[in-house]
Amino acid sequence: MIRVLVVDDEELVRSGLRMILEAAGGISVVGEARDGDEAVTAAARLRPEVVLMDVRMPGADGLTAAARILAGERAPKVVMLTTFDLDEYVHEALRLGAVGFLLKDTPPRELAAAVHTVAAGQAMLSPTVTRRLISAFVDRAPSRADRARKKLALLTGREEDVIRCLARGLSNAEIGRDLHLTEATVKAHVSRVLAKLGLANRVQAAILVHDADLG
Repeated sequence: MIRVLVVDDEELVRSGLRMILEAAGGISVVGEARDGDEAVTAAARLRPEVVLMDVRMPGADGLTAAARILAGERAPKVVMLTTFDLDEYVHEALRLGAVGFLLKDTPPRELAAAVHTVAAGQAMLSPTVTRRLISAFVDRAPSRADRARKKLALLTGREEDVIRCLARGLSNAEIGRDLHLTEATVKAHVSRVLAKLGLANRVQAAILVHDADLG
């Protein structure tokens, strides 16, 4: 069972998320929190594998809470809950190490699938939504772009091909089809790219590509 902590200041939202996730099977909502401070305490006490974190809450907001949770040992995967008008905050959360985001009106089946995806170690990159949001809110100041390009210069040609595919939101299987590689080879390339660049996950790799204006 995947242990999930749900964080939102609205009780109705928390209850709805709990019902959806637990009805899907394979997921146990081990706790709920109403604000960022409660989320940090609950995450330390309950040790969830995934935290679904609302962005805007009274007191400590989701961004502050995510930073504190992700700075701890054995940090869970953090997924931000948002609406389109809050995407700039989500982008900052991705920089902190969150593995993605969910819109609050995500269909139930996709919501449960997303939890399983991040629990398995995959980032949530939607080609139709996430990539557009990263592109819209990424800071493309020349100094940042230059730093990103210098980092990417460490990669081999094949590794650069792989990270560009990551930035498009492709899965390992899809990258393999695009580059004519086996899925196992792609997985090895992804691990090597993340290690070489000092990145925590695929979302941060995608942001780096967009910072360099190569997406």
